[in-house]
Amino acid sequence: MLYQHSPILKKAHSYGLQLTQIFNPHSNRESTLSKIDRWVESVERSELTCFNRFIKTLKKYKGYIANYFKTRNTSGFVEGLNNKIKVIKRRCYGFFKTESLFQRLVLDLQGYKMFAF
Repeated sequence: MLYQHSPILKKAHSYGLQLTQIFNPHSNRESTLSKIDRWVESVERSELTCFNRFIKTLKKYKGYIANYFKTRNTSGFVEGLNNKIKVIKRRCYGFFKTESLFQRLVLDLQGYKMFAF
């Protein structure tokens, strides 16, 4: 229903799904890179501007992104952990002892495992 009011949104969502389908299957590096290149060309021809910044980043880091298709490893876990630690640090603003901060980190990150019944 929303797409009836905004065909541009439908088109953008469709391109997003296409990109997801490119990253999901286990294919080799070269074929995936060519699929990404075709996707970028298609988006640029469509004159959608919402992907411009993403495409610029994609082109800039294409070599690094391509390495994902060799081993299928990401730094997602580490990035998520860093984010949790930053949030906990903000919540602990005003703690005078670093020991208290580390206790809070352990409790928030492992507390459920330690105290679960």
